[in-house]
Amino acid sequence: MRVIFMGTPDFSVPVLEALHTEHQVICVYSQPPRRAGRGKQERPTPVHARALELGLEVRHPVSLKGADEQAGFAALGADVAVVVAYGLILPQPVLDAPRQGCLNIHASLLPRWRGAAPIHRAIMAGDAETGVCIMQMEAGLDTGPVLLREATPIGAGETTGQLHDRLSAMGARLIGEALARLGTLTPEPQPEDGVTYAAKIDKAEARIDWTRPAEAVARKIRGLSPFPGAWCETPGGRLKLLGAVAVAETGAPGTLLHDLTVACGDGAVAVDRAQREGKRVMDPDELRRGAGWPDGVTFT
Repeated sequence: MRVIFMGTPDFSVPVLEALHTEHQVICVYSQPPRRAGRGKQERPTPVHARALELGLEVRHPVSLKGADEQAGFAALGADVAVVVAYGLILPQPVLDAPRQGCLNIHASLLPRWRGAAPIHRAIMAGDAETGVCIMQMEAGLDTGPVLLREATPIGAGETTGQLHDRLSAMGARLIGEALARLGTLTPEPQPEDGVTYAAKIDKAEARIDWTRPAEAVARKIRGLSPFPGAWCETPGGRLKLLGAVAVAETGAPGTLLHDLTVACGDGAVAVDRAQREGKRVMDPDELRRGAGWPDGVTFT
């Protein structure tokens, strides 16, 4: 098949690699390079960089709304476009251009968690399972009919980073199956009930409120790990918390009970990985030795 691939972050890279192995990827679309690092040099997106390594043509328009961009897209003569975490809205002329339309790989069990951050939101909400849907794209936000779906349990201590990698591999496998069966799959409209939206993660929501129940705090820590990272203030500065589970211990909210176990409004959380400002990620023993915090110190 002649495939246009449209994606931007690390999540999309395994899909690109799988498509490159099984089909003819005629062009890759990704977000434009952005300035990053101390030197503020332009850096290509993960998809852009990998596509260049594979010898593929890459386009990175700021928008697809212009007639010239739409004509250039149509001129590629694609059988299908595969879209995963691309980051630009596709106008109707783009959706209509490939012979068999545009397929989206979405990391949730639609219609739950339409939108930008389905993995983070599923963990933060305490969902028991999530999955991947292969969806026929239409003009609405993740509203198209679903061709294939596969569910997976969310592990008790699983972080967004860990679940991200599992769902990325699942998406790469599932899109291969969808393309192989494209002529025989029956699109299933999404139900009206059960629609939720996964709003983009705002860094302002990453600070921990220790007066919240421990289970909610632990889910926030896991849901925001590794990025942007839930955080709190300590006597030694800001601490980023990267893994935690709720435990049945008590104390005044924010009190360091032992190891990296911190009391919450109801119960406590046992943090297993954390990072002080300017330091690498450490386990509780190593971090406590370096910070010199006694039991009973307060985090805010």
